[in-house]
Amino acid sequence: MSMFEVLRTFGTKALVKFAAAVGLFLVLHLVRIVPVLIATVIEVSMRRLDAFIVDQASRAPSGPVNQFFAHPNPTREEAVHVRT
Repeated sequence: MSMFEVLRTFGTKALVKFAAAVGLFLVLHLVRIVPVLIATVIEVSMRRLDAFIVDQASRAPSGPVNQFFAHPNPTREEAVHVRT
């Protein structure tokens, strides 16, 4: 059914309502793109932050962990900080 047949059969009001419904459909989908893009950016940044945190938490310590109690075999750097 063409636009002219709809106009002839159902009138101008029906054709305007249909065009308005199609226009509203398109506008809503265009407006929806912005929140979806924002959510995607937030998701990607949270994944990268999570990977960084996991990497930092699972890495072995680079220096002494316990600086307040004497260790059975202290290293030279650690012995300076121990108070006995």
